[in-house]
Amino acid sequence: MAHYKNCILLLTAVMLTAATAQAQSFSGYHTSQYAGIHAVPFNPASAAGSRYRWDVNIVGLDAKAGNTYIKVKKSSLLSGDSLRRFKDYFPDTSATRKQYAWGSVDVMLPSALYAIDEKQSIAFTWRVRASMNGGGVETNTANFFTLNYPNPRFFNRNYADSYGAAFGHAWNEFGFSYARVIKDEGDHRWKAGITLKYLAGQAAGYAVGRDASFTFKGRNLVDINSGQLFYGYNEALDKWDGSWQSLYSPFQNPGIGADIGVIYEWRPESDGLMGSTYEGDKDTWNPDADTWKARIGVSVVDIGGINYTKSAFNTNLDMRALNFPATQLNKRKGESITQYTQRLNSMFTHLDTDGKFFMNLPTSVNLMGDYNLNDRFFLSASATIALNGGTHDNSKTQALTQLIITPRYETRHLGAYLPFSVNRFGQADAGFGLRAGPLVIGSASLFTTLFRSDVNHADVFVALRVIPIHFSKWSWDKGSGGIFRKRKGKLGCPSI
Repeated sequence: MAHYKNCILLLTAVMLTAATAQAQSFSGYHTSQYAGIHAVPFNPASAAGSRYRWDVNIVGLDAKAGNTYIKVKKSSLLSGDSLRRFKDYFPDTSATRKQYAWGSVDVMLPSALYAIDEKQSIAFTWRVRASMNGGGVETNTANFFTLNYPNPRFFNRNYADSYGAAFGHAWNEFGFSYARVIKDEGDHRWKAGITLKYLAGQAAGYAVGRDASFTFKGRNLVDINSGQLFYGYNEALDKWDGSWQSLYSPFQNPGIGADIGVIYEWRPESDGLMGSTYEGDKDTWNPDADTWKARIGVSVVDIGGINYTKSAFNTNLDMRALNFPATQLNKRKGESITQYTQRLNSMFTHLDTDGKFFMNLPTSVNLMGDYNLNDRFFLSASATIALNGGTHDNSKTQALTQLIITPRYETRHLGAYLPFSVNRFGQADAGFGLRAGPLVIGSASLFTTLFRSDVNHADVFVALRVIPIHFSKWSWDKGSGGIFRKRKGKLGCPSI
């Protein structure tokens, strides 16, 4: 890591808290043709040719968290007692990989989609989001600070980390989307969409350690042989009283962001007729919306970021020091963040420091493929690929790279989803989601969490919507949508 000790303690704390608290939103459900406004953040092109004339989200929540180093007994999480190492939680002390942690919260506040006609739609989304991630720490270093620190067993050994970091960012986001069908010929339909975002930064911070090497010589004596600490946080945190109300404002620290996406739909004509003429009842808006047999999509989301003014007490540091009293690096009880950074800065050599920093959004590429099996059953695959996961940039948040495969059952008012996912750290999960009229609820890790005694990651999503609902006869079991819907004139000859 870097500075070292200050950075390692910070990263270890991030991993521990992420493991007990807890990145595609609404995993499994997000590729449904009935996802409406909830599909727009994944790919704005999905709004075009909407299954709904309008769709309003009242409130929605998607939360995820995890780490690679510590597993916690589920039975211990609700006990209220202090967690005991190797009884209630289990660090992966023998791992040869580096260790990481992550977490995200996405709250969708009142948002709406409106179909101008069968080919074009507009949408407004209001989201409050928070993302954190940290890692790059060698397992030996994590063990040093986790196993009875300071443990004489680890004294007089050299520990080295080329990189370690922790990032946190919370922001408000107003999104304005436009999507339309840009080409519709025969079996082929192309849709495109764009979302422009007005961003407002609420809180941001980062700590990056580079080229660290240290040796503990005793319980309170350390040689920091090399290491630089690059850290910063926005100036408002110096006056933070601990409440979210003192930080939140929908128009402070402005920034600009964007999402762009394209979707291709394959619509084979089984009766030789050109064009899509389907029989729908009078309550069905745009029954041609989901008459595809297969579709694929690609989008780039969360382009952009926010500029922040750094706290006047932030200074990059050269952490080299011999025979240094290690306890001086600990944050003291009752010490404010301003007091702590001032004291830390007084103990080490200052490096060049900018007065501002730019916090990147978790930019990613989203890929999607979807196959219509028989009008009610579908199989989709989606992937999120983080684009800013390297070690060059000191101030950023990043998405979690993952792959999700989801069989699903769909009717107009009911949907069931079985997402199977694997992320970049090899963590595999099976989950469940349910759409019942206006309610959406689920978890991409529900089944794996239920059947495991120890957990190191978890997620949940829930949303309440207002959508056009018409309960015609058999509407709950006949689907009323899809490529296999009865076609007009199917038994007759094509008109000339």
